[in-house]
Amino acid sequence: AEDIEGEALTTLILNKLRGTFVCVGVKAPGFGDRRKEMLRDIAVLTGGEVISSEIGLELKDTTVMQLGRARQVKVDKENTIIVDGAGDADAIKGRVAQIRAQIEVSTSD
Repeated sequence: AEDIEGEALTTLILNKLRGTFVCVGVKAPGFGDRRKEMLRDIAVLTGGEVISSEIGLELKDTTVMQLGRARQVKVDKENTIIVDGAGDADAIKGRVAQIRAQIEVSTSD
């Protein structure tokens, strides 16, 4: 999330109190376009979707099926570690290849 407040915070608290599912709110890493790409990385790794009004998705319309999953997520003040994300292996490999290609282009200029 960009910031965890309002509706997002209320939703997290209600899900915790109701025991709907285990969740954690984490401020999105990076800034600008890099932030969008990092959120996309997390979505691919966990098998979830980036929820953003820029692409026509609103938090209020989000379903549990759109959320990513992982065997374990460790969160502290400075770091978030995702262990065994439930993303599709081929999608993860494709994203890694895309990132490597971007690195290659940026370092060859």
